[in-house]
Amino acid sequence: MAPITSNQFSEITFQLKYVFKWLKTTMKLVLLLFLSIVLSCNNSENPEVPEEDPDNEIVDLGDAALNYRNHCGGCHGQDLGSFVERDWTYGDSMEDIINSITDGYAGNGMPAYGSALGEQAIEDLTNYILTEIDGKTKAMLEEENPDLSGLISSDDLTFRLETITDEIPGIPWGIEQLPTGEILVTERGGGLFLVNNNKELTEVSGVPAVASQGQGGLLDVLIHPDFENNALVYLSYSRINPDNGSERTTAVARGRLEGNNLVDVENIFTALPYLNSSHHYGSRLVFDNNGYLYVSVGDRGNRDAYPQDLGNAHGKIHRIHDDGQIPTDNPFYNTAGAVNSIFTYGTRNPQGMTLHPETGALWEGEHGPQGGDEINILEAGDNNGWPVISYGINYDGTTFTDLTELDGMEQPVYYWTPSIAPCGMTFVSSDFYGNWKNDLFVSSLKFEYLHRLKMNGNTVISHEELLEGIGRVRDAQMGLDGYLYIAVEGPGRLIRLVPEQ
Repeated sequence: MAPITSNQFSEITFQLKYVFKWLKTTMKLVLLLFLSIVLSCNNSENPEVPEEDPDNEIVDLGDAALNYRNHCGGCHGQDLGSFVERDWTYGDSMEDIINSITDGYAGNGMPAYGSALGEQAIEDLTNYILTEIDGKTKAMLEEENPDLSGLISSDDLTFRLETITDEIPGIPWGIEQLPTGEILVTERGGGLFLVNNNKELTEVSGVPAVASQGQGGLLDVLIHPDFENNALVYLSYSRINPDNGSERTTAVARGRLEGNNLVDVENIFTALPYLNSSHHYGSRLVFDNNGYLYVSVGDRGNRDAYPQDLGNAHGKIHRIHDDGQIPTDNPFYNTAGAVNSIFTYGTRNPQGMTLHPETGALWEGEHGPQGGDEINILEAGDNNGWPVISYGINYDGTTFTDLTELDGMEQPVYYWTPSIAPCGMTFVSSDFYGNWKNDLFVSSLKFEYLHRLKMNGNTVISHEELLEGIGRVRDAQMGLDGYLYIAVEGPGRLIRLVPEQ
């Protein structure tokens, strides 16, 4: 008998949870039926026969919950918190939601599931969503998160969580520690916050206007390697086309941090062309050991048009100088028609990027479609293959390629099927963490955990899921103080992982 993998075990556990939930619901219905029979015996000789209510059909919570988990949870979160205390863009009625799931909204990154799920499954899924959020607030849904206080044991380390702040409004996206120990946190809605050493949160002024729609907004934050002397802060964000308000793109701005103010802000990078879509922006920022700035940019949902075409900036990793100028030794600097900031291409939606602490190599993580999330090591001129080769399929279950490898296209170091929806990632570089040192830690949006990839050089030799159910982990970063930090949604939290000595 084949051993059960961690993904299979997670699936079995999830199914059992909803079997028990279904049994609980069924027992309530049986009890109500029994009471109604008893009461009917005391009625007149001609008791009134109630009409059947088609809206009271019992939904198979197991199937609906699994469909939500597999198809919806990666973007919307497993606890359904994104569906409460908000204005629904396309309506919140039963009919509105069924239409949204069936037809999708391609421009906003919402796939169409009509052919993949079918009418009944979509109706059951809609019922499940509306039932689970009925009368709920975000706080009530967040109370259902597991208790992660006290000591936590992993394969190689015992640690505890220290909450630096749980007052970040909205969705925290990027984190960066300053030499003073203070920490900058971006919030996707457009706010940049400074958390001081007393764990107090202050909003920083001077942030550029962002297109906070879909997956867009204020994204990553990074300080200059010589921050102590120049106070420069870099922000990636979704920028509105100044000539057409319906178009947006990934951009990078920099400014000097003076107290709680960002001053002398200028845009130093814009991924062209602007597009009328609101997803797959990327975007992470990394300085390498030679002072080059790398910017990850997603394909903006234009899978077949942009990632393999060097004539546009989308679906690429870019390398620029700290002021936005283009290095003349970039791999396509002298290629006719190419965007000369391109470092690598063939990328889908890269929301993770980090340097290896010993080799200095640039590592990148990206979302696949239905399966095929990847970790890649990037070298100048690489074609990482998207969408010609992939380990994923379309959201509706169809295929867009039969190839997983091809000459001239790079293979990932590691990939996930099913998807975990990887976001920020970092190598642990501190001696504080013992056997965790030089392992790669990847945040998971879909399954709401921190994924440890145990490394031997550039090879993943095992893996471990940590902090399961903590919430959608948006970023994982090593601080200048040698501690590992994570940013988590629901509520917006900044958390430090503290090893037990």
